[in-house]
Amino acid sequence: MRAFDVAVFKLLKRGGTYVVIDHADRAGSGLSGTDTTHRIDPSAVRRQVEAAGFRFVGASAVLANPADDHSKAVFDPAIRGRTDQFVLKFRKP
Repeated sequence: MRAFDVAVFKLLKRGGTYVVIDHADRAGSGLSGTDTTHRIDPSAVRRQVEAAGFRFVGASAVLANPADDHSKAVFDPAIRGRTDQFVLKFRKP
């Protein structure tokens, strides 16, 4: 993921916007669910993107689903299409 974030940073012009949308995992879980439930802790994403040089601009809860308990894989029919997702916005300085 770091290599991808660095590549995006290099491609964008100064002031360019980078938006990350992904399936949320529980707070503090870091990257532990990426191979099993295909979820990621939004804080871990923010840290990694900022480490690539981007500045955090804001977040949106437009795709959030508080009814999702983050225990199921995103492909599980019981939650598919209704997962808790996050939207993070960054800018290249």
